[in-house]
Amino acid sequence: MIVSYRHEDGTTEELSTDDLSAIEAAAVEEALGETPWRHIEDQLRGQDPTAMRAVLWAFRRREDPALKFAEFDVPNWRRRLKVRLERAEIDDVLETLISEALAKNEDSAIDAMLPHLRKLAADQGDVTAALDALGKGHLASARVSED
Repeated sequence: MIVSYRHEDGTTEELSTDDLSAIEAAAVEEALGETPWRHIEDQLRGQDPTAMRAVLWAFRRREDPALKFAEFDVPNWRRRLKVRLERAEIDDVLETLISEALAKNEDSAIDAMLPHLRKLAADQGDVTAALDALGKGHLASARVSED
C-alpha cells in the first residue's frame, strides 16, 4: 500500500509499506497497541488516520530515530494523508472476488467492487490490468464505457 503525504507546498510524497523493514513494521504494530500487521492493513484500507500516521512516523524515524509516536502529529491530516493500493493488493482483492463470484457463477460482486478499487488504486490502470490477467477484462471495459 502507498501512504501519500501532501506537503504544505503541494508536493506529494509516496511511501510504500513494502519499503518498510521488518523492524519498522514491528514498530508500527507496537505504536498501534500491538496490532497485528494484517489488521493495520485493514485500517489503512479504511483510511484510518492513526494507521496512516504510524506508517509516516516509521519512515520519519529513519532520519530522526528519537522521534516518538505520541509526539508525531500530522496537521490537516484529512487533506494531507491518503492510502492507495498497489497492484499486488488489487490482485489479491480481485482474486478473492473472482473465486467467490465463480463459486456463485456471477460477475456482479466484482462489478460492484470496481468503483471502490479504482478509487483506492494508486494507478487505476492496474485495476484494468488485474482484471485482464484474471480473464475478466470485459468487466473493466463495460464499466468504463458506462462512465
